[in-house]
Amino acid sequence: MNVKIILSLILIGIVFLFVIQNVALVNIRFFIWNLSLSGALLFILLFTFGTIFGWFLHSYALHRKTAQKRV
Repeated sequence: MNVKIILSLILIGIVFLFVIQNVALVNIRFFIWNLSLSGALLFILLFTFGTIFGWFLHSYALHRKTAQKRV
């Protein structure tokens, strides 16, 4: 198996364990917004957003690198 796949599976397992243990409600206040949701849901949303954002940044960096090589 690929090392990246193994590390990804370990990270997902750690995130899953963390989420299971943190199901209490969390209050979020941002300027005028007030939001209450479970800590697990908040963590899943943040983890998903971070993963997608990192993937886009990596793709953009690769795109810039290949575009600079063409010039």
